[in-house]
Amino acid sequence: MSTAQAIPFIQAQDPAVAELIRGEEQREADGLELIPSENYISKATHEALGSCFTNKYSEGYPGKRYYGGQQYTDKLEQLCIDRACKLFNCKYANVQPHSGAPANIGAYYGILEAGDTILGMDLSHGGHLTHGHPVTHVTKSFNFVRYKMKDPDTGEIDYEALRETALKEKPKLILCGFSAYSRELDYQKFVDIAKEVGAYTMADMAHIAGLIAGGAIKNPFDYGFDIITTTTHKSLRGPRGGMILVRDSEELAKKIDKSIFPGLQGGPHMHAVAARAVAFGEALKPEFKDYCQQILKNAKAMEKVFLDQGVRLLGGGTDNHLLLADVYGSLGVTGQEAENVLDEVGITLNKNSIADEPRTMFDPSGIRFGTPAITTRGFTEADCARVAELMIEAMKNKDDQAVKDRIRAEIKDMAHAHPIPDSFVKAS
Repeated sequence: MSTAQAIPFIQAQDPAVAELIRGEEQREADGLELIPSENYISKATHEALGSCFTNKYSEGYPGKRYYGGQQYTDKLEQLCIDRACKLFNCKYANVQPHSGAPANIGAYYGILEAGDTILGMDLSHGGHLTHGHPVTHVTKSFNFVRYKMKDPDTGEIDYEALRETALKEKPKLILCGFSAYSRELDYQKFVDIAKEVGAYTMADMAHIAGLIAGGAIKNPFDYGFDIITTTTHKSLRGPRGGMILVRDSEELAKKIDKSIFPGLQGGPHMHAVAARAVAFGEALKPEFKDYCQQILKNAKAMEKVFLDQGVRLLGGGTDNHLLLADVYGSLGVTGQEAENVLDEVGITLNKNSIADEPRTMFDPSGIRFGTPAITTRGFTEADCARVAELMIEAMKNKDDQAVKDRIRAEIKDMAHAHPIPDSFVKAS
């Protein structure tokens, strides 16, 4: 079915928007998505996202709403909560945050007082803006202190320095998680340090939530973490949104619920909650575990090509779905130049700062890329190795149009050979 047939009402009423939708769909069909935080959702999830639940205001929580007419929204949200708790092996879930940043902020305000100290990962070493970057509003309310990697070439966190900082600063919350970090974390060390200073533990697992849910990597709750925050897209392969999970403390869960509503947001977007419920149902299927294992295999295949061709990878490689490459130091191509030339050949990724960045955040030394989206399309290790080879060739020949045209044609052929699937669940 063509896009024009799939959106007949938009086509008839607003051709300008319909044309843009068609353009984006064609871009996604013809190219490869390597941004680690992007993925594709199923047609079933699309249907839920465009459902009649978008019409309904539902301030409050199941059984405790401020408006009437909630007999279906209550059941829907509870279903979504139950599926989230089953996926992550916890007792409580708030599925209302509109995105990952509000989830983090809502968790902070739920369990902390203004002026409290949060110990989180430095942005330049892989952390996220909401982990205390000075440009964010949340730094006006809380005192953020930071830890880093001991060695960017191995990715090892400096846990001794982290402990020393915690003993000195006495944080109320120790935060782990990342936006551009490719190695597994030692969750037990975070928990031990937090117990020593009397802090809560919170893991921002936005990037790797799907891998945790699929059993491909470790679950922080298994080591005693108090809270996990996450987005619901990325490796979890649902619609855009956020979520806060609490391991077993009813007290913490109630504080967080109150922080999200009425503290931070108005009514939940119930159409998005419906779509999350569908996606969580997909993630509970056996095939999702296979998908997550393939994400890791595909990332390792790309890792090997980059290392074999002498391209420095931050952390020395990857234990998850993403890689961060120092293309300026290895190939003499800036992150912005690499992003641009790869976009030309049909590969979408993002420029990214590296640890101890010698350039600027607007044109940094690195690129960040990952395998969730192409794995959704059925790419295997051999496919991903070939993509990595083409990426390096394109960057080395950024000014050679003939080379770029040839690579663009091959990428388009690969994309068409692996179309975005309609469903992620095998027919019963």
